Amino acid sequence: MWRRLQVRSPTRVVLEKGVDQIMTRLSEGMSYPQYMNVSPTPPTLPGALARVPSLPLISSGASNSGSDRASESLIRHSKTQLYTVSYNYCTSSRMNSGGVNETIGIGTAGGRSGANLMGSDLYKHLNRYFVSHLKQVSAAAEPLTDEPLLVYYTREWDRYTTGASYVNRLFTYLNRHWVKREKDEGRKNVYQVYILALVQWRDHFYAHVQDNHKLSNAVSKLIEKQRNGETIQTDLVKKVVDSLGTWFALGVVKGRPRRLALGMDEGDTNKQNLEVYQDAFERPFLAATDLYYTSESEQYIGANSVTEYMKKAEMRLAEEENRVDLYLHASTRKGLVSKCEEVLVKNHAGKMQEEFQREGDLKRMYLLLSRIPNGLDPLRERFEQHVKKAGLASVEKVVGESAEGVEPKAYVEALLSVHSNNAELVQKAFKGDQGFVGSLDRACREFVNRNKACSNANKSPELLAKHADGLLKKSNKASEDDDLEKSLTETMTIFKYIEDKDVFQKFYTKMLSNRLIRATSASDDAESSMITRLKDACGFEYTSKLTRMFQDMALNKDLNAQFKDKMSQTHDASELGVDFEVSILGTSSWPLGAASTGVKLPTELQQVYDRFTGYYMSKHSGRKLTWLWQHCRNELRTLYTGQKYFFVTSMFQTVVLLQFNTSGDSLSYEDLKLGTGMEDEALKPVLQLLVKQRVVDLKDDMYELNLGFKSKKIRVNLNAPIKAEQKTESADVMKHIDDDRKMLIQATIVRVMKSRKEMKHQQLINETLAQLQTRFKPKLGDVKKAIDVLIDKEYLERVDGQRDLYKYLA
Repeated sequence: MWRRLQVRSPTRVVLEKGVDQIMTRLSEGMSYPQYMNVSPTPPTLPGALARVPSLPLISSGASNSGSDRASESLIRHSKTQLYTVSYNYCTSSRMNSGGVNETIGIGTAGGRSGANLMGSDLYKHLNRYFVSHLKQVSAAAEPLTDEPLLVYYTREWDRYTTGASYVNRLFTYLNRHWVKREKDEGRKNVYQVYILALVQWRDHFYAHVQDNHKLSNAVSKLIEKQRNGETIQTDLVKKVVDSLGTWFALGVVKGRPRRLALGMDEGDTNKQNLEVYQDAFERPFLAATDLYYTSESEQYIGANSVTEYMKKAEMRLAEEENRVDLYLHASTRKGLVSKCEEVLVKNHAGKMQEEFQREGDLKRMYLLLSRIPNGLDPLRERFEQHVKKAGLASVEKVVGESAEGVEPKAYVEALLSVHSNNAELVQKAFKGDQGFVGSLDRACREFVNRNKACSNANKSPELLAKHADGLLKKSNKASEDDDLEKSLTETMTIFKYIEDKDVFQKFYTKMLSNRLIRATSASDDAESSMITRLKDACGFEYTSKLTRMFQDMALNKDLNAQFKDKMSQTHDASELGVDFEVSILGTSSWPLGAASTGVKLPTELQQVYDRFTGYYMSKHSGRKLTWLWQHCRNELRTLYTGQKYFFVTSMFQTVVLLQFNTSGDSLSYEDLKLGTGMEDEALKPVLQLLVKQRVVDLKDDMYELNLGFKSKKIRVNLNAPIKAEQKTESADVMKHIDDDRKMLIQATIVRVMKSRKEMKHQQLINETLAQLQTRFKPKLGDVKKAIDVLIDKEYLERVDGQRDLYKYLA
């Protein structure tokens, strides 16, 4: 294949035929080790060839027949012998003047040493050989198209690059010395032998088969077949792609081949340049991908449900990512995935966002829409609306026609069911995405505070406090430790969304006080656990009164024990006539007011009352005791019925019933009023309840003790709360809340102004609203009124000439 001269030297012939034998034998499928082992024992080199350095490149006196026989012998020799011939040729110092001085991007031979001229001559002949060989390969590819072209291209690529790699090894000395010297001197278009072979492949074969995009179109058609479900030879695509942009073997570095290919940077052959790959394959491939999936997606979504389309899109995206791993260059991943996301997801995002069905669909939708910029924003908004709508519907179902009398347990469970279902959805379908967590929180805050049960914003915290009260009472059937802790955790989940936490605080404090003084708490541990949770959520100040209430109850145990011990030392215990316990409650901590009516204690209670009062005042002379008769609880045993019963009564009921011990079995209303000392508004409800319970009968305006009273229960609770009293109590709590809020707003404004000294009106409004958000959601008008009140109280003043600027007055 070498260009023949009129006179040939044995050395030239050896190298010519050595290169040609490597390229042609490998083209016939023979591996390099097989080629090197054709002859088991290499013969001794002719004496003339052993002294190659003394021979001219072209000797006019050499015999053609002799050189041919020598070359036939040498082509079967080992790599070492061929390398030796190449080395001797490059280091020859003489060159026959009849040689041809051609240039292929290097300077002329003038002024150079003989060794340099020999290297230049060898390099030029190698270049001509590669060009000549590739023209034959290219001619055979002329009639081929599509898959046959790819088969031919990949086969020739494998053979050519393998042969070029072996040839490169033979000319190691040329690469290390002559090529390096030329490059160091700034010569252009001079490469190592392997790179030279690739450059010629690119320019004389690849450029031919890629004319009119014939090669890249063949690759695209094969990929389209695979997309259509047909089985293809993926290695054909991979080898073509590799030839354009992936590195191929060039020697061995630390046991691993270096890589080089058509996409090389000719200025720095160790640097990859993907221009060939991108121009010839990637851009046309992405354009074809766009067309293919645009057509397929529009047809599929028009003929199938959105759910089925999302499954299809998810499958296609996975296929394309896998395609990169199988046979595309890694740099294509970003562009290919982005193109598929645009065509398969972004172009159909609107239709997908309209669907909001099963968890699996939402997970698939999330994964698809998360691929495109801002693709999840509409989904988050729809999710928020979905949760809000579900919450309102759930509450409406529980409330029914009227919001009055809604059961706290059912109400809270309705809120929890919506939250827990959607919180689980966020974790499973949306992978805990913080954007969806925020959407869930906003939706829950909305339907928890503004729903059909909430005639006003205070209703939801009141119902939640009542639900917590039910959980913490002894009557709670699910009072096992694990179940109770779980229920308290769920209660705090809803508490997080309550805007008016001060309302919850008031009702919870009121109900806790009732549980403590009536001894109806399920356990002290459960009560402490709930207080700890509230403190963690809202801070120490929020629960300070609750903590002091518990401390008071602990002190009361010691106080009662000391009192009984004192009485046992100074009096006969039987003289008291009753089993007596008292609770001393701090006025500033307990939400309990004085009784609305006075009462005359019966003789049975007066004695123990006097003794305890005397005992306590002797220990705390500076204190004042105010007896809260409305919160006292008693137990009475019947002596007038055949079956003995125990009545659980309030103090007012006790005083009324004990009248029948001293004044007969039949008493008028006036007799009872005079005997008990009670006001009408307190006495009438008590008598009505006793009549309703059939403990007392009303006959001709006379109240008679029902001597035939019967009940299925031995212990009868007559101390049931009266609905009218409960309603009044709720109204009183709300009035106290309004009063507290006014003071809290004023205190917040003073605290802000004290630290800032001067503030503009809007800044003061904003800062006050921000600081109060954790307790309740104040109205703008209430803050403005509080500012005016503080100006009147001379805490603030308006700055002269600047009506919107306030100044703090120390």
